[in-house]
Amino acid sequence: MDAAFKALADPNRRQLLDRLRDRNGQTLRELCAGLDMARQSVSKHLTVLEGAELVTTVRRGREKLHYLNAAPINAIAERWINQFDRGRAHALADLKRALEQTPMDSRTFVYTTYIRTTPERLWQALTDPAFTSRYWGVSFGTDWAPGSPMTWTESGATTEDPEQVVLVHEPHRRLAYTWHTFSTQWAEANGIGEELRAELASERRSTVTFDLEPQGDQVKLTVTQEFDPAGTLHSMCSQGWPPILSSLKTLLETGEPLGASR
Repeated sequence: MDAAFKALADPNRRQLLDRLRDRNGQTLRELCAGLDMARQSVSKHLTVLEGAELVTTVRRGREKLHYLNAAPINAIAERWINQFDRGRAHALADLKRALEQTPMDSRTFVYTTYIRTTPERLWQALTDPAFTSRYWGVSFGTDWAPGSPMTWTESGATTEDPEQVVLVHEPHRRLAYTWHTFSTQWAEANGIGEELRAELASERRSTVTFDLEPQGDQVKLTVTQEFDPAGTLHSMCSQGWPPILSSLKTLLETGEPLGASR
């Protein structure tokens, strides 16, 4: 947390974070546009933000895209806010965002966290139903071969669909699959109204990718989810991933998930 607070103390770095908040996934050139800062200075500030895990990067061809990373802020919230007055804090934050922010292209969500574990153990936690059910409340039925179908079981409801499949399976390195189908049974089991369910079902199917990278005695886990730009699912998953991944990290590092499984 010390690195995050130090990084946030500089107004230039806060300005860069504001620009990513308004439009996530920018290149260095795009971030430099319109700023009264030299390209080298912007690059140095981004390096500090990456070091503090407030910014994460994803390679797309020759381009390096920069994304806000919620992990450090989520850790601060868990330590000082969530235990005390979470509801009020979230309500005020939502109101502030509604008053100050304009709509943004929400096509991609990126979240990076560092877990004290091995790639093999983390891979097991991402694929073994005995693990996923503990920190996520979801279990998968699949052989994990690319192109194979997946069943999702959550809150007692199982969903399956021909387009609900494994996309990438590179053990201990990368895993990707399409998101689950928004069935009536899933909605009823999770308290989702029919209007919202129909809205989610009308969106282009989302995909999620997990990238694992060893970093000494830790593994850097980057979760990337691609959404329909005009859809509703982005906001739901953006709020859902931080507690899920915090629970995964706690489970692997302490043997117990964060709080009770849903």
